[in-house]
Amino acid sequence: MMTSMMTAFRPAGPADLAAVASIQYQSPQAAHWRPVEYLGYEFWVATVDELVAGFLVWRRLSADEAEILNLAVAREFRRKRVAEGLFRAALGEFQGSIFLEVRESNQSAQEFYKYLGFEVVNTRAFYYDFPPESAIVMKFHSC
Repeated sequence: MMTSMMTAFRPAGPADLAAVASIQYQSPQAAHWRPVEYLGYEFWVATVDELVAGFLVWRRLSADEAEILNLAVAREFRRKRVAEGLFRAALGEFQGSIFLEVRESNQSAQEFYKYLGFEVVNTRAFYYDFPPESAIVMKFHSC
């Protein structure tokens, strides 16, 4: 019997930090911050049947520029449009340019961001430390 997932998107809070830490641990190519630091930014979670399935952290750089700081989805919810839903819920009303960096080796993330409409605009050599790796800078422009 097939059951459907009920996905919801909402601003995150302190009660979500343990689940976010677990998702971050499962996502070696994602940025690894102390989850409590996310509370200082725009911080959203996706929930599936009330379980935290993914998170997105972003910040406004100016009236018309924003930056995605981190986006990760729990293994069991990947490739189920959770990340796309998070992006649209958290940044759907934003008007302007949205930037992000992604590991050069993370081809699946790059393809996902291209699917959303991001374009490669630059490379930052040796941007990441653990392991050392360059970052691909991508930009999305909403009207």
